[in-house]
Amino acid sequence: MGTDEVDAALLGLVARGDSAALTRLYEAHSGRLFGYLLRLAGDRGVAEEILQDTMLAVWRSAGSYAGGARVTTWLFGVARRQAHNRLRNVAPPVPAEAVDRPDGTPGPDELAIAAAGGTPVAEAIGRLPDHQRDVIGLVFVAGLPLVDAAEVLGVPVGTVKSRLHHARARLAQLLSRQGVPE
Repeated sequence: MGTDEVDAALLGLVARGDSAALTRLYEAHSGRLFGYLLRLAGDRGVAEEILQDTMLAVWRSAGSYAGGARVTTWLFGVARRQAHNRLRNVAPPVPAEAVDRPDGTPGPDELAIAAAGGTPVAEAIGRLPDHQRDVIGLVFVAGLPLVDAAEVLGVPVGTVKSRLHHARARLAQLLSRQGVPE
C-alpha cells in the first residue's frame, strides 16, 4: 500500500473518530504543514496555533473528504484556509527564521536565503503579493508538485506556473535593488 492509500485509510479512520489515526496523520504531515504555515504567518507561535487549528478542522471535517484529491493536497487546502482565516487583516509577514523541515535538510528556499545572506531574501518574499507568497510557500517550502499546489489554490496549473514565474521575477527585481547578486 502506497503513501496515498495509507493516508486515505488514516483519514477514513479519523472520520470514524480514531484519534490514533489523527496522530499518525499529524506525524506524517506536520513538518511540511508547519513549514508552509510558518512562511505564511512569519511567526513560529502563530504558525503552531494555525497548525493546531488545522488538525482540529481535519478532525471535524475528515468525513467530508471525497477522495478526489490526494490527502496531502486536501490537508494543505485545510491549512491554507485556516491560515487565511486567522491572518485576515494582518500585515504580510517578514520571515525571520529558517523553516523547520521534517528530515532536517534545508529546502530550496533555505538554500537560496543562505546563499543570499538571509535577510534580504526573507524581506523580499515578505513583500510579495499574497497569491505569489502562497505559491512560493506551497512549491518551495512545502515541496508540493505544481499540480497539487494548483489544487490547493483552486486554480489551473498554468496559473501556478505564471504566479511562480512572476514571483521569481519580482524577487530578482527586489534583490537587485538591494544589491544582492543573483
